[in-house]
Amino acid sequence: MGIKLVAGVAALVLAVPLLIGAGVASIVSSLFGSSSDTSGSPTCTLSGAPAGSVAGLTAEQTGNAATIVAVGKQKGVPEPGWVIAIAAALQESQLRNLHYGDRDSQGLFQQRPSMGWGTPQQVTTPGYAAAKFYEHLLATPNWQAMSVTDAAQKVQQSGFPGAYARHEATARAIVAAVSGVRCQPATAGTGGCDNIQAATAAAATAINYACGQRGLPYVWGGNGPRNGDNGFDCSGLTKAAYAAAGISLPRTADAQYRAGTHVPDGQPLLPGDLVYYGPPTHIRHVGLYTGNGKMLNAPDFGQTVQIADYRRPGDDYAGATRPAP
Repeated sequence: MGIKLVAGVAALVLAVPLLIGAGVASIVSSLFGSSSDTSGSPTCTLSGAPAGSVAGLTAEQTGNAATIVAVGKQKGVPEPGWVIAIAAALQESQLRNLHYGDRDSQGLFQQRPSMGWGTPQQVTTPGYAAAKFYEHLLATPNWQAMSVTDAAQKVQQSGFPGAYARHEATARAIVAAVSGVRCQPATAGTGGCDNIQAATAAAATAINYACGQRGLPYVWGGNGPRNGDNGFDCSGLTKAAYAAAGISLPRTADAQYRAGTHVPDGQPLLPGDLVYYGPPTHIRHVGLYTGNGKMLNAPDFGQTVQIADYRRPGDDYAGATRPAP
C-alpha cells in the first residue's frame, strides 16, 4: 500500500450534493454489491439531514464513503475510526474501487491478497474492504489516542507513513456529510458470492471467508491452508469461517449442532446460518447457508468447496443454528 493519488480531491471541480436521488442508489450498490436482481436489495434511509455537500466528490466516491461509514456503524466503531478509514481510502484510491494498484494491491484501501487481506474479489467488494480495515484498526492498541495519520499507518503499513495527514480535514467533512445514512441489508440474500448479503457483520465475514475457499479440495479433518492443510472437511470450513469473524465453534458437525442456538422450525433462514444433515443423534454434515436456498460446503472426497442447494429431495436435513458472539 502506498500513494495512489494522481490528483487531489480538491482538484475536482464539481460539487455533488450528497445522499439524494441516485446517490442513495449508489450507496446501496457500493455497500452490498450490484445485481440486476433487486428483489433482495437492502434498504438505505437517512436518519438525519446530511450536513451538506463536499466539493469534488463524484457519486461513486460518495457511495464508497457512505459504505465505509455504514460498515463502521454496523461494527460498532466510534466516529473517529470512520475519519481514519475515509482518510486512508482518500490516500490509497481517491475513494474509488480500483481493480489495479502497486503489485497486487486492489480496492478502496489497496489491500493485497498476497498479504492475507482476502481474495481479489473480496478486497474489491467495498463492504468487505471496509470491514477488514476496521478489523485491523480495532486490533491496534490505543488507536483512539493516535493521530489520524498514525492510526491509518498502523493499518496500512504504507511506504509513505505521513501521507494520510493531508486528508484529515476532507475526511472529517465527508463523515459529517454521509453519517446520516443507515443501511440495512436484505435478509433473504442471493445465495452467491458476487453479492453477499447478511444481517450481521459476523455472518458477512464468515460468508466472505468461505467464499474465498471455493475450489479447495475436500480433506478429511482438514482445517484449511492457514492451519497447514490444503483443504477442508465440512465442519473445518464452518469453524474457520466463523473464526474469521471472531466466533469460536466446536470442531465437528455434530458438536456444532449441539452447541449452537437453533433456528426454530418454520422460521426463515438467514445468510450465515449453519445447516445440518443426518439423524439428530449423530449429525454427519454441515454447510453455511448463503441465502436463496444455497449453501457453501465441503461436500465429500473428490469434491471441492462449493455452492450447492441446501435442500434436495430425500435429504436428511436436520435443522439450523445461528452462530453469535
